[in-house]
Amino acid sequence: MNLTELGYVAGWRLVRALPRSVVAAAFRAGADRAHRAGGGGTARLRANLRRVVGPELPEVELDDLVRRGLRSYARYWMEAFRLPALSRAEILAGFRLDPKGTEMLADDVASGRGAVVALPHAGNWDAAGAWVAATGWPIATVAERLRPEGLYERFLAFRQGLGMEILPTSGGPRPAFDVLVDRLRAGTVVPLLADRDLSARGIEVDFFGGRTRMPAGPALLAIRTGAPLYVASLWYEPDIACASIEGPLPLPDPDAAPLDERVRVLTQRIAESLAAGIARHPEDWHMLQRMWLDQRGTGGDTSRPARSPDRSERR
Repeated sequence: MNLTELGYVAGWRLVRALPRSVVAAAFRAGADRAHRAGGGGTARLRANLRRVVGPELPEVELDDLVRRGLRSYARYWMEAFRLPALSRAEILAGFRLDPKGTEMLADDVASGRGAVVALPHAGNWDAAGAWVAATGWPIATVAERLRPEGLYERFLAFRQGLGMEILPTSGGPRPAFDVLVDRLRAGTVVPLLADRDLSARGIEVDFFGGRTRMPAGPALLAIRTGAPLYVASLWYEPDIACASIEGPLPLPDPDAAPLDERVRVLTQRIAESLAAGIARHPEDWHMLQRMWLDQRGTGGDTSRPARSPDRSERR
């Protein structure tokens, strides 16, 4: 076990053992220290949030938004570490999906058509996935194969323990996309991270006035299977993690354009819906990596984004 893996194991154990109030205060203090230190991740978050709020917001207000964003990110980690110790009732009580979204997903699962849900790096995805599983709906998603392998196995066991089926993005017995097609046709909820592409092969879209790339998977799955495609907004209230979903998005006419153009059009629709949700709750968008193709320097270096276990393609 290397030091990185050892750190996460210690975190999981310690955070679950201490009272929530004590842990929450410690994580909030850590976020405030990161804000004062102003390291690379903080600078990238600041640059990304500036894109969201526009040039008109005064710097002092942007600085406060960045501080709240780091606190939100710390809260995500604190709650993720504590999730495995919660009962089913506590998981259900700790997350809220809007009633319309709950009804639509319930109908999709019951009808056997499943649903694709495109997600931002926001709020608490792990709580959302655990809530879906605790509700009794089948759920499957993907996870990037992290290094070291032991860390990947621990994250895999963590999410499987919450009731999710996790498919590796590479190295599995079958391509993850093919398995997800089968799962959708069996009525499974398939949530996928959709606001940042890790493959360098994503679809170029307009997003908050700039160009970025987003993964093709959510659009391609919906087009291939006919499953309804929703876009989620995730955020925090003081005492609960929340979400709403928009959709189903209209699928492009298969007779009007070739497949690659339909995927591009639908991915742009996803981008616009993601942007609307992020704009409503910018402090809960946990994007500490380079996001836009034109970002340079401290706020968005041009090197390939670091792949960290916090927000990999598990979603």
